[in-house]
Amino acid sequence: MPPVHSNAVRYSVLQPVKRRPPRRRRRALALLLVTVALGAAAFLALRHVHSHTPPAAAAARPAPKKHVLEPPKLLSTPTPPAQGSPTIGARSGVLVDGTTGAVLWVKQPHAKRLIASTTKIMTATLVLERLPLDRVVTVPPAATREPLVREGLRPNEKVPAWKLLDGLLIFSGNDDAYALAAAVGETRRHFVTLMNEKARALGLGDTHFTSVSGVIDQGNHSSAWDLAALTRYALRDPRFRKVVATRIARVKWAAPTYGKVYVNKNHLLTTYRGADGVKTGWTTLAAHCLVASAHRGDRRLIAVVLHANDPYRDARRLLDFGFAQPR
Repeated sequence: MPPVHSNAVRYSVLQPVKRRPPRRRRRALALLLVTVALGAAAFLALRHVHSHTPPAAAAARPAPKKHVLEPPKLLSTPTPPAQGSPTIGARSGVLVDGTTGAVLWVKQPHAKRLIASTTKIMTATLVLERLPLDRVVTVPPAATREPLVREGLRPNEKVPAWKLLDGLLIFSGNDDAYALAAAVGETRRHFVTLMNEKARALGLGDTHFTSVSGVIDQGNHSSAWDLAALTRYALRDPRFRKVVATRIARVKWAAPTYGKVYVNKNHLLTTYRGADGVKTGWTTLAAHCLVASAHRGDRRLIAVVLHANDPYRDARRLLDFGFAQPR
């Protein structure tokens, strides 16, 4: 056996040995490679899909349109309305067929005018839509301090809403208007907001309210056209029709009042055949205003005159003209 040299042994021991990487490291490396490969494949596939997307599908879809309710068309002009004859002294006027909404005669129909207590037509409309008439209303003390026409409500007295409605439309009490507005809108200011919202909903583009009664002129205006449209809408409610047609109302009241008598200021109710409403109004700046209605047979007419010296003469002329027209 040949001798073994120590140098040879040391040399062999110190030879570098190539070791295989641990199995766990090899497995992680393999997973990384697979992940990268899959990601690249997905990217290429996505680019392929986008490059083949049809133009209609690729375009952004428009946002869905909100459904906006159109205001009801309360008045119409199937034929051009008459002008000039009959002549009236009022600065503005309109005559309307209350059944069809056809406008029969006009004079400056869209001129914005002060409307005084004809404002209460809108007040009553909202009350009838939002307040049960058997609801007992507590009269706010501020209502008893309303200027001009008051029926004499007492602070904090409790009154059924239907009695206040009679006072509003028959006697034309400004304290009634305040009390009802507070009962519906909690505050008078909020009720005025509701009035303007209702005007927009009905398409009354000439109308803006600042008062629940019409006692305040500034900023409280409408037109003959809009008042005729509002009145046609209000007359659909039989409760409204009943009250505005009432000539005299005798109302029982709690002590110490015991009873009240409301006399309607609309003189047409007792002087014009078929007259059955609607509302008078007056302030120094607005002059006389009148919204009148009358029916004969199955025909109903609505006449509006604003800023008039003799509103009843003007309204009679318009109503006579309307009832003389063939249908």
